Amino acid sequence: MGDSGNFSELFTGVDRVNLVPGVTPLERGPILDSGVQLWVKRDDLTGLGVGGNKVRKLEFLCGSAVATGAHSLVTVGAAQSNHCRMTAAAGALLGMEVHLVLSGERPQELEGNQLLDALFGAQMHFTGEPDHYWGALELVRESVTDALVADGLQPYSIPIGGSTAVGALGYVVGYLELSQQLAELGIEVSAVVHTSSSGGTHAGLVAGQAICRAVGMPSPPVIAIGVAKGVVIGSPDVVSLANEALSLLPNCPVGIEVVAADVVVDGDWLGDDYAVPTQEADEAIRWAARRGGWVLDRVYSGKGLSGLLGRAARGEWASGDDVVFIHTGGVPSVFATDGVPSL
Repeated sequence: MGDSGNFSELFTGVDRVNLVPGVTPLERGPILDSGVQLWVKRDDLTGLGVGGNKVRKLEFLCGSAVATGAHSLVTVGAAQSNHCRMTAAAGALLGMEVHLVLSGERPQELEGNQLLDALFGAQMHFTGEPDHYWGALELVRESVTDALVADGLQPYSIPIGGSTAVGALGYVVGYLELSQQLAELGIEVSAVVHTSSSGGTHAGLVAGQAICRAVGMPSPPVIAIGVAKGVVIGSPDVVSLANEALSLLPNCPVGIEVVAADVVVDGDWLGDDYAVPTQEADEAIRWAARRGGWVLDRVYSGKGLSGLLGRAARGEWASGDDVVFIHTGGVPSVFATDGVPSL
């Protein structure tokens, strides 16, 4: 790997399936009141199953599943989980049975992501647990996985958010892609801001940052806006997860590593809990829709953008600075009950 920005050889020999059709756009947004120029990386436009950031992780998770001879995929999430919806779509594309462990009770009518889950042919297992009881949800995932193993179905079981070292490789790719776009545009960016709940996207981004830093490509710092209590208090350990992801790249140069200073998590925009709406997020959702035609959701991307706008208003960046927001998707949940703020 040289300093030309051609990173494809990094992933040679890594199990992967092609789910992202191409490079996602980097759009110039409005200039904020603080004078900061906003850019939006459109990872809501990743193609598969209405799009979103999880498909980048699923390229490697499903690659691993296929390589191990799995017949089915099992994963877990909140009632309106974007990750579960995209896993269902990936399973449909790959011809694999999909089992989704979801919070809450089975509704009388399916809405938003759940409607798409069913359309993609996934089997949904409703647990009755609240959205934020991740530990209880994971226990049900394990029991569903064990039952499938007993039936001889060879499942590939994926933790919440696909946030394993394998899954994090998807956002190593995402950061490298963004770095190449910045280099082509000649933009020096002060920060890359994204939303974090289970930590896998964050780990991949800072791993990609470490690679770009080492080879002289644009490597702006990453700021995660935490939308779940676990990631705000340091679970998972993003540094360890990022370095484990780097260790999975056989062609990664020796000595590249993520250090504690690379990991910044801002928990000021979480509100009462995961999936509990906030006034700031609702304002950011309306702002995005009316300033850029971007559709954000109340669980993830709305809270993430509220963090960027709030930090800019506090004077974090100087007038004339450029800041990138990674739009991680979540559009289908807008069409569920209480999926959008009052207008």
